Amino acid sequence: MTTTIRVRVVVTGRVQGVWFRDTCQDVAKAAGVHGYVRNRADTAVEAEFEGPEPAVERMIAWCRTGPTRAQVDGVDVERIATVGDGSFRIR
Repeated sequence: MTTTIRVRVVVTGRVQGVWFRDTCQDVAKAAGVHGYVRNRADTAVEAEFEGPEPAVERMIAWCRTGPTRAQVDGVDVERIATVGDGSFRIR
């Protein structure tokens, strides 16, 4: 049985205005990961991913590059409690 985990990820760099959220949502849905992604006022992007540990790890790896136009400078990851989200959304 695969363990379900949840992480909060904060991505810094040129990550707003480059289709990061839309692409992240598409990738998360394809991976079967639930949670959200949002722009922050400090120009970072924040996401929470919940699902099977291998799928969540793939999402974290994707965040290290992001979509084609992004320039990712940093990715901070924090493991947090699961909440049982049933979908992935853009906030």
